[in-house]
Amino acid sequence: MAHVRTYNPSVRVGNWNEDIQLEEDTLKDFLERRANGQLLIQRSSSLVGKMANPIQLSTSSDGCVRFGDTVMLVNRGNPDRTVYGVGQYPRDDSALAMNMSDLEESQQGSPTQAVIVTGCKVLSPCFRTAFKIVPADDYAKCGDKLRYGQPFCLQTAAPEAGCLYLFSDVVLFNRCTEKARHQLVQLVKEKSFKTHWQIEHKNPLVRLEYEHEPVIANEEIIFQHCKTHQNLCVEENFFTPTMFGNEYEISAHTNLDSHKADKPVNRWMLMMAVAGDPNYPLCLTATGEQHPADLQKSV
Repeated sequence: MAHVRTYNPSVRVGNWNEDIQLEEDTLKDFLERRANGQLLIQRSSSLVGKMANPIQLSTSSDGCVRFGDTVMLVNRGNPDRTVYGVGQYPRDDSALAMNMSDLEESQQGSPTQAVIVTGCKVLSPCFRTAFKIVPADDYAKCGDKLRYGQPFCLQTAAPEAGCLYLFSDVVLFNRCTEKARHQLVQLVKEKSFKTHWQIEHKNPLVRLEYEHEPVIANEEIIFQHCKTHQNLCVEENFFTPTMFGNEYEISAHTNLDSHKADKPVNRWMLMMAVAGDPNYPLCLTATGEQHPADLQKSV
């Protein structure tokens, strides 16, 4: 018990002057950080408010997805999932989203800091969930129709995010998802071949026939990485803790059933407002009052 201090700084015993000075410096540092908005609670509140900022999705008159459109990548859930008559944990609808805590570290740290993506259960177009379809090369330009098998890049739509691109690469021991140990998917600032993706038809028997055909919005597709040919996947059995609760882990991993067809965890939809489509009205582009989960229940 010799190391326990039995006196406070008001009793001038030992290094009392240093203790008083340390307490004053701690209080001064706290007041300075609070005035500059650098406290953890202040940064968390700022991130939550930034996340809630709505972003308007693009509108298509003919239902086709074009370069330059702002979309939301949604995976349809399976609330009544059963396997061989045995009930499993249900999977909710989810949307590809940025991890805001990683985004803050990327903006404050090195320019090569990557941002993890997760499967957000809140299906409203906002700062985290809105992305833009951009050309991957000089052969395509904004306004052209996106076609099956054509490479493109998925870029963050919010200007405050810093123009991050969806990135993936082969699995390494130190480069994989934390729990599923599958191919990692991140958002990076540099555009390269590793940020190229392509759309494949969900039915493997007709993929050859759909080659170079326009991609239709709000329909299930396969979101495939060009380099590794692994499909974007929702890890339904693994969750990632974030500032907004537990969200699904996202990876690039192809899950096939006994018929060599992609499982629902690999099927995504490029959500956007389509004129004349009663299932996806223009109110989806507003503030998230009605989102795809509510619309699917009415179908």
